Amino acid sequence: MLLRPRQKELVARTVAALDKHGNTLAVAPTGAGKTIMLSAIIGEMFRHKSGKACVLAHRDELTFQNEDKFRRVNPGISTGVFDASVKSWRGDVTFAMVQTLSRENNLSAMPPMDVLVIDEAHHARADSYMRVIERVKAANKGVKLLGMTATPNRGDKKGLRPVFSNVSDQITVRELIASGHLVPPRTFVMDVGVQDDLRQVKKTASDFDMGAVSAIMNTRPINNAVVKHWHEKAGDRKTVVFCSTIEHAEAVAGSFNAAGIPTVFVHGQMSDSEREAVLSEYADGDAQVIVNVAVLTEGWDHPPTSCVVLLRPSSYKSTMIQMIGRGLRTVDPAEHPDIIKKDCIVLDFGTSTLLHGSLEQDVNLDDQVGDGDAPFKECPECGAEVPAAVKECPLCGYEWQAQAASKELAENGFVMAEIDLLKRSSFLWVDLQQNDRYFLATGFNAWGGVFFKDGEWHAVGGMKNHPPKLLAVGERIVCFAAADDWLNANETDESAHKTRSWVHQPATDKQLQYLPDHRNDFGMTRYKASALMTARFNRDGIQRAIQSARGHA
Repeated sequence: MLLRPRQKELVARTVAALDKHGNTLAVAPTGAGKTIMLSAIIGEMFRHKSGKACVLAHRDELTFQNEDKFRRVNPGISTGVFDASVKSWRGDVTFAMVQTLSRENNLSAMPPMDVLVIDEAHHARADSYMRVIERVKAANKGVKLLGMTATPNRGDKKGLRPVFSNVSDQITVRELIASGHLVPPRTFVMDVGVQDDLRQVKKTASDFDMGAVSAIMNTRPINNAVVKHWHEKAGDRKTVVFCSTIEHAEAVAGSFNAAGIPTVFVHGQMSDSEREAVLSEYADGDAQVIVNVAVLTEGWDHPPTSCVVLLRPSSYKSTMIQMIGRGLRTVDPAEHPDIIKKDCIVLDFGTSTLLHGSLEQDVNLDDQVGDGDAPFKECPECGAEVPAAVKECPLCGYEWQAQAASKELAENGFVMAEIDLLKRSSFLWVDLQQNDRYFLATGFNAWGGVFFKDGEWHAVGGMKNHPPKLLAVGERIVCFAAADDWLNANETDESAHKTRSWVHQPATDKQLQYLPDHRNDFGMTRYKASALMTARFNRDGIQRAIQSARGHA
């Protein structure tokens, strides 16, 4: 398996930070491949000498997902699981449930660790995590402590500074949108006449007073107006709605249902089985809209969701990004063959985007991420070393004021430029017909193609002895990201290097036999010939894969 170039940068910077500080926090949102990167970090640290590592998670499914992905990245490192049903320290890397491991009898049997990784590290200040951290440090003062999270700033304002002294790197949602790994949001601020009232709502210890928000927002005229505006802007989209209180959510769901829109709602006081039943209704298509109260902010994704409705403000920008992020996942056509997703509509009936700025308006005027050492700055609030580009300290929540130039650009509708994956890919992409419509890159084991046909871009991937597979349909950059990830998943650094060396070698006589139209092309390389032959030999399969997307809504 091969990492994306941006993933490699985070891995290198995180390993360097662990060597320098003994601990670090890496921040990467949903879609960045967080588990792949933490696996690569452990693999890099154990490359030259063996060790013992533990990866902490707070949910059963995360434990097994992490172990499965780790094995793909590091097939030569043994693993084990420590949870309620299996308690084994035999592997070099153990994937543990924090609720189980934090019990005293289990902690006492834990061997010394060289590396402790905390997945979803914004939970690290919780008592269960702190018991594990303190025991691990007591057993080995030289232990390396790594935290990985998408949302470092906690609602209870407990900063992570007591656990981590620095931040090694931060991949932003904007980067993933620009690289095609998330779809872009289209944000509309909807004024239903209550914005002035919402601005007067006081903050509590964790956020705005949601009872006061509900008193303002939860009226029949406003709820009906929400449904009307949603119908005009996003009436054909799968939608998640964020409300302030259970009563508010129930009333909003009632308004949607009264308008003939199948809607369900979910809240934290439901049992696990009740919550799963509601989520299944939405996932199975029995409901078009799901309304929630602080349940779907993190740890939940349904990629066909392409509209997010904010009926509550957020005092933390990270919470706003979490909510909007529920609609930014790209769609796998194999899992959802009837959906083409190009963007996510965000309808903000509160004040969050006015307070924090929408994702499209965020402009980074600092140095762009590139090769070499990343610039860092010191947080004036907690003294942590953090990447220079961050606007909010991931360890304590301190916010740097936006530059005046940045605000001016935002007001003038600055459009974020997409990252050129053709240049940042580990593979060379060949423009097959020199018309910017048909591209193909080939590895030693697999190939990926991006084709413009019938008014849409399509990503197709193939392997030896396997029919071509449709990977994505929609925007050009999203299709390039899907095809590049297909190659990364099926190739290695060694095979990528081997095929890239073909760029400097002339086409072989055998290749030219299959390409009679190019016999007089003296600039034909072995790599380009391989790409042209791959496209020719798989033409029918590529056409079938693309045709399978026809008729999608």
